[in-house]
Amino acid sequence: MHNMHNYYIGSRSFQGKGCLVKSEIQEIEKQGREAVGGVKRQPVRVGLVGATGYAGRELMVLLSRHPGARLVHLMSSGRHRRESFPIERVHPSLRKKESLICVPLRESELRREDLDLVFLSTPHDASVELIPPLLERGLRVIDLSGGFRLRNAELYPKWYGFEHHAPAALEEAVYGVTELAGEAVQRARLVANPGCYATAAILALAPLLEAGWLLKEAEIICDAKSGVSGAGRAPNETTHFVEVNESCRAYGLFSHRHVPEILQALHLDEEQFRFTPHLIPITRGILASLYLRLEKKRSREEVAGLFEKFYGRAPLVRVYADPTLPEIKAVQGTQFCDLGFSMDETGRRLTVVSCLDNLGKGAAGQAVQNMNLMFGWDEETGLL
Repeated sequence: MHNMHNYYIGSRSFQGKGCLVKSEIQEIEKQGREAVGGVKRQPVRVGLVGATGYAGRELMVLLSRHPGARLVHLMSSGRHRRESFPIERVHPSLRKKESLICVPLRESELRREDLDLVFLSTPHDASVELIPPLLERGLRVIDLSGGFRLRNAELYPKWYGFEHHAPAALEEAVYGVTELAGEAVQRARLVANPGCYATAAILALAPLLEAGWLLKEAEIICDAKSGVSGAGRAPNETTHFVEVNESCRAYGLFSHRHVPEILQALHLDEEQFRFTPHLIPITRGILASLYLRLEKKRSREEVAGLFEKFYGRAPLVRVYADPTLPEIKAVQGTQFCDLGFSMDETGRRLTVVSCLDNLGKGAAGQAVQNMNLMFGWDEETGLL
């Protein structure tokens, strides 16, 4: 992305309201119109629906330090909470960072005159209901659910368990793996933020598939481990501490919802890709190991060169030099996806290791990265 010499206002918290009153919005706009180098820029006014979840919290942290965006409206997903409350009540770590009031979901209050962009961190089916009216009002939307990730509406009953009733918005949605869809994201009104496992797998495989280096007849095996926050904040039996601690459990074999978006993004058939996710007793982080066969012998230098060239201008992808391999502790709390590899002596068997923070690059970080492109900033703005 080209460097832009824009003016952005500094960090600011607002007390006591889920939505800023008109005078406060005018003050934001006044500060945003201050010029540096003759270039004027107003801050992007952001609303967040689904603020009480883990991804919602990460978004608030990132937006609180973003130089060009202002979080002016917080809503819960509306399914359980019916009252307004200070957001730090459910996210104590946000004390003295964000002091907005989170209000129950009221879709009619998300208006273009108050907002430029809405993040949805809501259940999949809720996003399907919310997005069409938001687009009709001229709002741009980044959806962190799976509600608009799949282009084919007929896949939703199988993978998500509901009928999709927003075909026009589904056709318009851009699947936002930022490194692969940057130009489309820039123009998008609706970005479907990818899943965490999907991001790890897609970034690991994209260079090899584009180059045609993988043996087509050999099945791609993706073995992935995730921290418990990937299951969301709502408690259930399988994510209780005593169920997860000192254990490792495979789940979702041949049925995980991230599979169809991986197949779609990489133009693979279902029988070409086998995915086995595991739950491990850590809070956050994903490590995916992808077991691959190459169509002909390659050297380590060739593989390293392929990845380095492919991601040479991707500020949030770090490529490790063989034999160093990524690990979860290096990406926790960051917005990076780390990639490394190892090969056997024949030069035909390759393992690629992909690591990211499921709440960062796998969710909120990539959502902000997409926001940056949609509004003309360098994609890493506010993320490093």
